[in-house]
Amino acid sequence: MGKTFAEKALGKAAGYEVRANDVVTLEPHFCMSHDNAAPIAKTFKKIGVKNVWKPERLVFIMDHAIPAPSDEHAVNHKEAREFAKEQGMTHFYDVSSQGGVCHQIMCQEGFALPGIIMIGSDSHTCMYGALGAFSTGIGRSEMAAAWATGKIWFKVPESLKITVTGQFKKGVSAKDLILKIIGDIKADGADYMSVEFHGPAIEAMSLAERMTLCNMGIEMGAKNAVCPPDAKVLEFIKDKAKSDEWEALWADDDAVYAQELSYDLGDLVPCVAKPHAVDNYAPIDEVKGQPIHQAFLGSCTNARIEDLREAAAVLKGHKVAVRTIVIPASWSVYRQAMKEGLLDTFLDAGCVLCNPGCGPCMGNHEGILAPGEVCISTANRNFKGRMGNKDSFIYLASPVTVAASAIAGVFADPREVR
Repeated sequence: MGKTFAEKALGKAAGYEVRANDVVTLEPHFCMSHDNAAPIAKTFKKIGVKNVWKPERLVFIMDHAIPAPSDEHAVNHKEAREFAKEQGMTHFYDVSSQGGVCHQIMCQEGFALPGIIMIGSDSHTCMYGALGAFSTGIGRSEMAAAWATGKIWFKVPESLKITVTGQFKKGVSAKDLILKIIGDIKADGADYMSVEFHGPAIEAMSLAERMTLCNMGIEMGAKNAVCPPDAKVLEFIKDKAKSDEWEALWADDDAVYAQELSYDLGDLVPCVAKPHAVDNYAPIDEVKGQPIHQAFLGSCTNARIEDLREAAAVLKGHKVAVRTIVIPASWSVYRQAMKEGLLDTFLDAGCVLCNPGCGPCMGNHEGILAPGEVCISTANRNFKGRMGNKDSFIYLASPVTVAASAIAGVFADPREVR
């Protein structure tokens, strides 16, 4: 009987053969934290251990509220800086032109690698599976314990195999696929499962599209989500890998799955996730024509250069009808967008450009909503208060659907933009 990806990756890290539902204890390759590194550091100090187990395995990335929009955030950043310095950390990404959204940095800077075990104090850490890693989010106290001991335990998850075939039609993207999947199986449909994306359509996707899929694995309850570490992945990590312990692992053909699903990209249409749940799926036709107040193009889900190119292609030659906020995923992406003239396209259309970071996605700053306002967003969550006000309404969509809607001032079908 063959093995799933999770069984292979966790077994390799543990040093012995494992199967689904076994419990393993192992050493993570990298531990990522963002602005919440400061409160985690306080918990760490209560444990009574002076030094973290391996400072080179810790990565801090300030991104949730940068530059600090309040005194509270400023103190938080200060405490994280001081802890990183006293521990001799080598991977600290401060408020600078080298940073960006934590998950984008972990991928573009060579931390996310095939077959390694990665933990992060953020639920969307599952995004690194797009590069073949076993990556998952954990709680703050658990992260503090990992810093102290260098160990973490897992129950080996059962696996869900999703096979994808066909080709995207005009105006449809990976965001529409993952919203459709979540809408079908619901927010707990893959609870504590390892979600594997298979099939020729996945192989044809760019790494950016795969990152969108894996990023939202947690929105269906998954422990992790992963795509095959193929030639595209190996080329991407070439000359940037921060560890030499990686190995391109993938499931055996005869692996046993708890559940299997299949999707044909040709069956998909542009869609949204309506308030106040990610699994509240609706085709764009269901909401088309309803007014919006804000459009947001950003977040760890859809703010890579490929996303910006797609949105800019829709916006070119048009003016936005509502306030439209664009936040590239990192300064590297920002610079590339500048070189390609995409930033000029956004500015000419009337968009507002902000520095890379999470921005309004977490409801901290740079575009929080007022009561009663409606926002269409490329982010990954839309529950009440997510963008700052519990009486606002957030709809999730792809970059091209967000761009089309920004032009129209209402929910719009990207296939109809001229």
